[in-house]
Amino acid sequence: MEQIDKLLTSVSDMVWGIPLLVLLCGTHVFLTIRLGFIQRYLPRAIGISFQRKSEGEGDVSQFGALMTALAATIGTGNIVGVATAVASGGPGAVLWMWLTGVFGIATKYAEALLSVKYRIVMKDGSMAGGPMYVLERGMKCRWLGIIFAALTAVSAFGIGNTVQANSIAALVRDTFHVSPWITGIIMTVATAAVILGGIKSIARLCGYLVPFMAIFYVLGCAIILAMNASAIPETLKLIFQSAFTGQAAVGGFLGAGVREAIRYGVARGLFSNESGLGSAPIVAAAAQTSNPVRQALVSSTGTFWDTVVVCAMTGLVVVNTGTWTQGLDGSALTKTAFATIPVIGPTVLVLGLLTFVFSTILGWCYYGEKAVEYLFGTQAIKVYRWLWVVAVMVGSVTSLKSVWAFADITNGLMAIPNLISLLALNGVILAETKKYMSNT
Repeated sequence: MEQIDKLLTSVSDMVWGIPLLVLLCGTHVFLTIRLGFIQRYLPRAIGISFQRKSEGEGDVSQFGALMTALAATIGTGNIVGVATAVASGGPGAVLWMWLTGVFGIATKYAEALLSVKYRIVMKDGSMAGGPMYVLERGMKCRWLGIIFAALTAVSAFGIGNTVQANSIAALVRDTFHVSPWITGIIMTVATAAVILGGIKSIARLCGYLVPFMAIFYVLGCAIILAMNASAIPETLKLIFQSAFTGQAAVGGFLGAGVREAIRYGVARGLFSNESGLGSAPIVAAAAQTSNPVRQALVSSTGTFWDTVVVCAMTGLVVVNTGTWTQGLDGSALTKTAFATIPVIGPTVLVLGLLTFVFSTILGWCYYGEKAVEYLFGTQAIKVYRWLWVVAVMVGSVTSLKSVWAFADITNGLMAIPNLISLLALNGVILAETKKYMSNT
């Protein structure tokens, strides 16, 4: 198993290496320029996203689609992943992560637009869309759509299920000394109660859970920063300076150069907000919207909330507390950073992770089942949901280092066919934007 772990880790590092990061970032910048800095419409997009009314054909409201996408996107990467970036790349990684989120808004907009444009209505009246349909109907490359769907279905069980359940079980065990079996049973029952009702049930719960968990976590971080407010100016100065000059060794910290700050900041930012991976557009295609641009604007706000807000708050807390200088890894660094503030810190961390991880399990279930539906038809969905419920229990009581690495690999590979479609169909994206933007 140790040899398998090393092999999978090596492959994962290769997949998430410089070529993929350059392709993702290059697509972010290209689409930002091509669409005339679409980020300028962010205030309008946020306003539209909070409207819960039905505006056209679809399965859930635009708000419900956004909350489901955020449920899947906001997870351990927003807390532990940010700390890992700071530990490996220094404080400057926070700025590069933030910039990745800003430019990633354009990519999230583009992939959602295409998914709505090329979505189809199934025999039961439900909507189906996502990169697999874009690849098939927009690019006439069904084989690429099959590859994307297969990678999504497999990746979902890892990054969206078992490793998330394992994170919750381990956290509850370490914090409250509760057996992973007990946590697993509770999680399994709770997951089944929601996902067996389909996308409407998932979106309904996410509509309540996601705003609560995000507001609670951001306010918690704000309180922690306020309690150490005198250090905030120095924190911001350190983040900006080290982003361009690197950071010398301090205490147990080994030190990081500009290259490391960029590499880890960009990588963790991309991994956290999923812009370009092709996952969030799957649920965007289910939205009740009057035109593709309107839903694309709503979907683009997901990257803003995930990276520009939530990840930034975590990064500020980690740097502000000074614990990044102690040579700790991501998970240990996160716990130490939040523990510097008695009562409030650990509470924010525990509740944040609990809600973030559970919501990820719900959101990724929908991504996986739509991928399976594309491959095998609607009859396969119920089977997939039951397998998903069982996997939650398995993940809660099993160590899954190999599964995490394998999920990283498939998750990264998902991005390649999706990015191909975005670049190949950029003219369609621009034409649709010009067609509908003035009426949105």
